[in-house]
Amino acid sequence: MRGGQWEILFCTLNSHKVDMSNLLGGQIGLNDFIFAHKKGRPKEVEIVKSEDALGLTITDNGAGYAFIKRIKSGSVIDRIPHIQIGDHIEKLDGINVVGKRHYEVARMLKDIPTGSTFTIRLVEPMKSGFQGIAPRKGTAGSKPGKQGYGSGKETLRFKANGNAAIEDEHDDATQSGIDAINSLLDSFMGINDSELATQIWELGNNKINSMDFAEAIDASDLEAFGFTDDFIIELWGAITDARHGRYKR
Repeated sequence: MRGGQWEILFCTLNSHKVDMSNLLGGQIGLNDFIFAHKKGRPKEVEIVKSEDALGLTITDNGAGYAFIKRIKSGSVIDRIPHIQIGDHIEKLDGINVVGKRHYEVARMLKDIPTGSTFTIRLVEPMKSGFQGIAPRKGTAGSKPGKQGYGSGKETLRFKANGNAAIEDEHDDATQSGIDAINSLLDSFMGINDSELATQIWELGNNKINSMDFAEAIDASDLEAFGFTDDFIIELWGAITDARHGRYKR
């Protein structure tokens, strides 16, 4: 305990499980439930980077905590039982990475030379605390069969300046495009970030061709990512497919 209260490691939205796909980030539906997961034990693991790819996909909660979202079967990390989905990455070779975005942590891991040995310090979520908890099937006065949460049509979005604003839910085309962009970020870069995906969508939504879209990327702060021409084309394809309703929701 710290200051008389348990220190929270992360929160999940509408799920009591250690489910990184439901990691609470920058937006909350008006009828959502939030589950707080407390810090468990810290652990340090020495790893030999025997392959170029470690097999990790990393996400973050937008508040400076990067987490292991997915572990590829048969990978270097998969062969280490002490490393698990939901673990918070706190340090790499003694360097504190709290406060960094997930793509910065991913880049640091990628830059470790193949064949070298490094130490990763992790903090796992407590394994107890939500036993027996499951989503409610309904609430008093609700329609039969309807869940008691997650049905809000508006979103409470937290801004970078600390302010909050209620915004209308995205239409199907917009949400499909954002989801497709996020999937590309995850597949190509090991990054899962709905806010970044939304920013890319907004840069491309009013463009008429991929060249204009590329120029908009280069003129924004996203230029620092150094997206390749091929990746820009993939992103543009996701935007145009969503515009024409080619994604099924």
